[in-house]
Amino acid sequence: MKTALMLAGCVLAATPVLAGDKPVLTVYAPEYFTSEWGPGPAIEKGFEADCGCDLRFVAGDVLPRLLLEGDKTEADVAIGLNTDVTARARATGLFAPHHQDLSRLTLPIAWTDDTFLPFDWSEVAFVYDKTKLATPPKSFAELLDAPEGAFKIAIEDPRSSTAGLALLLWVKHIYGDKAGAAWAKLSPKVLTVTQDWSEAYGLFTEGEADMVLSFTTSPAYHRIAENDDTKAAAIFPEGHYFYTELVAQLKTSDQPELAQKFLQYVLSDGFQGMIATANWSYPVIVKPGFLPEGFATLPRPATTFFYTEAEAEALRGPALEEWRANFGK
Repeated sequence: MKTALMLAGCVLAATPVLAGDKPVLTVYAPEYFTSEWGPGPAIEKGFEADCGCDLRFVAGDVLPRLLLEGDKTEADVAIGLNTDVTARARATGLFAPHHQDLSRLTLPIAWTDDTFLPFDWSEVAFVYDKTKLATPPKSFAELLDAPEGAFKIAIEDPRSSTAGLALLLWVKHIYGDKAGAAWAKLSPKVLTVTQDWSEAYGLFTEGEADMVLSFTTSPAYHRIAENDDTKAAAIFPEGHYFYTELVAQLKTSDQPELAQKFLQYVLSDGFQGMIATANWSYPVIVKPGFLPEGFATLPRPATTFFYTEAEAEALRGPALEEWRANFGK
């Protein structure tokens, strides 16, 4: 399917208007985004109902592909980036201003970026199964100090997963220059380190792990889609790391007006109203009815923090070396 989409993208690059004289908007997105259980199909249907265009998703690793293609990219829009990689994305010079009104956003942090536009958010958390872990850790310190064998955790690799990278920065934010010691304490509790979130969460839902690195909003899926209230996020007083997904327009787009219309759509009631159950995250604009029952009542951390893209980029290398040196000892 990915190969077919790539070939389709090449045709689009040469022929921006297809049969029926509909303009094509090419959007690069992560694999999960375009799957039948991801938000892509609903977004495509909603946008095409109003744009008089053909929205084409190209699935894959968004930033690596853009770095490879440079200003020859066929993308009009990139969606699914996050704040921990935007420094590298911005350095390409490939992105255009979004021109959207940020005062409308209802985020737990201030957002002033005029290039990368958030469309959903959550906080990183350890999700556990109540039937397997009756007394989960009540703090990050308690998680680290728990005896070996108390529980088994699945986490994601920070070198290949944005969730894993968020954990790296979460640990760094809480423990600072003692982060290496924290990784050494966490290591015996970790069942496995997976390449991506889907693999880790699959181990959790299959019962092989008692806890999994995921998001504070993950239990909403089980409550609403499965009528299952046995999954919960462990909320820690030390605070939780903010995680948002972003969308941006490419400067090289041959459909700039249509790309801007898509960014407007991202902040529309239609898009934001479906994001809770389409992507199991908080919308960036909350209005009555946007958060369904079983979602609005999720427990929230008292403290939410994040690093700016410059801070995250500066910390990435040293924090990764700390992880390599101490995890698994």
